[in-house]
Amino acid sequence: MAVDYAVIVLYLAGMLAMGWWGMRRATSKSDFLVAGRRLGPAMYSGTMAAIVLGGASTIGGVGLGYRYGLSGAWMVFTIGLGLLALSVFFSARIARLKVYTVSEMLDLRYGGSAGLISGVVMWAYTLMLAVTSTLAYATIFDVLFGLDRALAIILGGAIVVAYSTLGGMWSITLTDMVQFVVKTIGVLLLLLPIAVIKAGGFAEMKAQLPDDYFAPLGIGGQTVFTYVLIYSFGMLIGQDIWQRVFTARGDRVARLGGTAAGTYCLVYALAGAVIGTAAKALYPHLGSPDDAFATIVKDALPVGVRGLVLAAALSAVMSTSSGALIACATVANNDIWARIRGVVRRQSPATDAPHGPDAGHGGAGEPRDEVRGNRVFILLMGLAVIVIALALNNVVEALTVAYNLLVGGLLVPILGGLLWKRGTGAGALASVAVGGLTVVGLMLSLGVLANEPIYYGLLASLVAYVAVSLATRPTDAAVLDAWRARLAGRPDAAGAEPSVASGPSATTSPAGH
Repeated sequence: MAVDYAVIVLYLAGMLAMGWWGMRRATSKSDFLVAGRRLGPAMYSGTMAAIVLGGASTIGGVGLGYRYGLSGAWMVFTIGLGLLALSVFFSARIARLKVYTVSEMLDLRYGGSAGLISGVVMWAYTLMLAVTSTLAYATIFDVLFGLDRALAIILGGAIVVAYSTLGGMWSITLTDMVQFVVKTIGVLLLLLPIAVIKAGGFAEMKAQLPDDYFAPLGIGGQTVFTYVLIYSFGMLIGQDIWQRVFTARGDRVARLGGTAAGTYCLVYALAGAVIGTAAKALYPHLGSPDDAFATIVKDALPVGVRGLVLAAALSAVMSTSSGALIACATVANNDIWARIRGVVRRQSPATDAPHGPDAGHGGAGEPRDEVRGNRVFILLMGLAVIVIALALNNVVEALTVAYNLLVGGLLVPILGGLLWKRGTGAGALASVAVGGLTVVGLMLSLGVLANEPIYYGLLASLVAYVAVSLATRPTDAAVLDAWRARLAGRPDAAGAEPSVASGPSATTSPAGH
């Protein structure tokens, strides 16, 4: 294993080196949070594919293939479909908004009335997503080095927190590009063909396994439908995904680069299912389907190649973890803390106005101060993620809670804001509250893994949004004019960066301030 260990150690050292290099480029808030909004198609598509294809897509995707056969591809397949839908129908408009968070988009659309509560829901989602990715370190480092679970979480988490804190989105973009290349080589070009050959080819696999393993809907139609609701729609509205859209250099990059990344996800989904099916033919009595990836890597691959493929699994986990971490910190700082700080400042007798150097309107030192503040929040959120991961065991339940909250609470007001001009701020607030509470209540009564919470949560959210929007006054015309100017990318709107710390009034003009 010495050669394999060397490959892994060099990979981890490279991640930290790129974090240090990225620190030199992150000199402003825009650089730190959205890579200066200047990624071209190659880097954009590579990093987008890297963040959506995490440990669940790699280790979990192979595990689903082991359990269900080729239909185990549906989970990752629906992720790819969601990314394609986002890229084709919404990414250009999202990129033109020139915001940093989903909640800032809601503020622009509804006049500053829905941002805080949506920020709390989005923060909970990104936090749990980062936790689930961090939990996967335990499995990989146990395979690599035989480390204790707690030590593995701390080691893997510390590396991700270090390079994310140092360079922000620039560091994450650079590491994600490396991770994309490593995953492509390790999983698609090496593990996939070797696993099929070791299993005797498709003819031998079909001879050994039940016919259900090769049926398109062997996993179950209801399961596929639930995957679409959770993962396809989750791709449309997640802060971790939108924050990558914000890095695109322009509309064309967001649309074409995202389409390429979504197509790559479809190929990756099928590859994981085939590898899992091959593992089932080779090792029919594993204790857990999630052991399939590590088992076939250890037993079927030669020295050196094994290390590269394990590095690919580590890449998958780290890319999702770092993306979720910076999204969590961005929401915590810009959507929650900045608003709370703004409220306290407005209520303080020591100040005459909510504006000030700390409200996002500072002088020459503003970019450096904002970078420092966001860097502190990444560090704090990273430490919180590691602590929570040490206390949890069930990855699937944590991931399900995250996506149920996201989709049940935020899908309707976000898509409603983009597609229906009659939607109001009151309707958005009602939708978030009713949908979120319905999801939580049904998860508590029926179980976290039940299908009903997301079904009824979405329905309740939609009814609340439409009913309350129709029962309240339409959104102010000035707010809608500013919103349409942003969506159109007009010069009077697109150049401005919205300030959430200044309160709702910051969204009532195209200038954003």
